Amino acid sequence: MINDSYSLIRWKDIIFKVGSDGKLIPKRDSNGEIEIDPLTGHTKYETLSDGTRIKASLLNYMDEGILYAHKGIDELKTLIRRLQIQLELDGRVPGNSGTFADPLDGSTNKIKLDKALTDIIEAITAGTTTLKVASVDGFIPFTQVTIFDDVNNEDVLITAIDTSAKTITVQALAFGFKKGAKVARSNVNIDITNAEMGVGDWQTYDVQLVEVV
Repeated sequence: MINDSYSLIRWKDIIFKVGSDGKLIPKRDSNGEIEIDPLTGHTKYETLSDGTRIKASLLNYMDEGILYAHKGIDELKTLIRRLQIQLELDGRVPGNSGTFADPLDGSTNKIKLDKALTDIIEAITAGTTTLKVASVDGFIPFTQVTIFDDVNNEDVLITAIDTSAKTITVQALAFGFKKGAKVARSNVNIDITNAEMGVGDWQTYDVQLVEVV
């Protein structure tokens, strides 16, 4: 914090007296002898103003002032940048209230992962546009979904949803997918322990029926 007790120095120039001949007037002592500066060995001259002496304490004031000025500018830049980001978010993402990052630590956050997820109940081939799924809950037309199994994955746009037939109409698929492939708004799994995102798993199971007597 800047020292509030600091007062302006009000620097003054040194002004020498000039004689009628246009030359500086040597300074004399009480005996009429010309005074010599003991440090420089040069003659001292009469002055109208001695000016402000340069010393460490005054230079340190200036040094600190430059430091705090730079700190203040850096803090102001950071604040302005934060305000710019918040204004951008409020303008581009209505209702987001300035939240733009998720720490992935499980804490309450205004950003929520869209967990809409379902299974394809019949194998499909490349070029297919209608997906028969286990459920259409959570899916909305004109939003993007990821379709993936253990071989392929691709992102497509939903063009229509039939809730009674439980089908999702999408753009023509580039790949074929197995029965049980996932259709998800996000195929991300959040690891709270390591605070990181990973790709969701797809897997199949072998089931054996055993008769119990």
